[in-house]
Amino acid sequence: MSKTRRESVAIPEPALDHVVINVGEQLDSASALYRRLGFQVSPRGHHTLGSSNHLAIFQHNYLELLGFEAGRAQLRPEVWQSPPGLSGLVWKTRDADEVFRHLQQQDLDGDAPASFSRPVTLPDGKEEQASFRTVRLRPSRVANGRSFFCQHLTPHAVWQDAWQQHPNGVRDITEFVIVAQDPAAATRVYSQLFGSERILARDDGAFLLQAGVATVRFASAAWAEQRYGALPEDYQGEPRMVALGLQTDDLSKTRASLLSGDVPFREEADALVVDASHGFHLALRFHH
Repeated sequence: MSKTRRESVAIPEPALDHVVINVGEQLDSASALYRRLGFQVSPRGHHTLGSSNHLAIFQHNYLELLGFEAGRAQLRPEVWQSPPGLSGLVWKTRDADEVFRHLQQQDLDGDAPASFSRPVTLPDGKEEQASFRTVRLRPSRVANGRSFFCQHLTPHAVWQDAWQQHPNGVRDITEFVIVAQDPAAATRVYSQLFGSERILARDDGAFLLQAGVATVRFASAAWAEQRYGALPEDYQGEPRMVALGLQTDDLSKTRASLLSGDVPFREEADALVVDASHGFHLALRFHH
């Protein structure tokens, strides 16, 4: 009996779309903190799925503070199971359905693609529905968080020039750090997703995955502590999303924002580092 020929499905290109920071019920304090860190933080948005968020929009990617308002935690319980802090690694796609077919072929699929939206007021005062279609990797394959693809049906409702101007000068997320006792093992799901040739080994024991303007780095806790300071207090050795690198057009702007916001930081020759205890359970490294 002949086997059915597998449908040809394109392997997606790795490109960081946005990162998710799980703030749970602390939307107010987390958004206030990120304003003190020097980000222009959007007004609160409300998804049709029941969660709420604040965004910091950059040139090629963005940062999302995701939480829930009183009485709404039960609407997306799978999201709040992740530890507080960095909990979502989100990839760009123009076709969530094609990605889902790829995930099925690679035995990485979870639920079928989902559609949702949130109302947004554009800088010119017009009302718009920011609409998305997302598809998630199987939850059991991503420890302590989620990884999924996001198709923007209305990209203009996210990327507006006026929203990309930040007092701290940040232009883009450039590094996403996952720590693990076994960094090589932590790369396997992404090697399966994008192809093993995408994962580059480094002499220091870390592994890199280029993701558009950003690099996803899989590293040991010792490496991360040297570069980013103390890790979240509840880190137990499982793969964990712990830190972001951010490119700024002027470190003096970043320094002024941190001082004005009364946020402690460590100054290096070419970077300013805010450790996890002052970044809402994740460390931030600002560089030029």
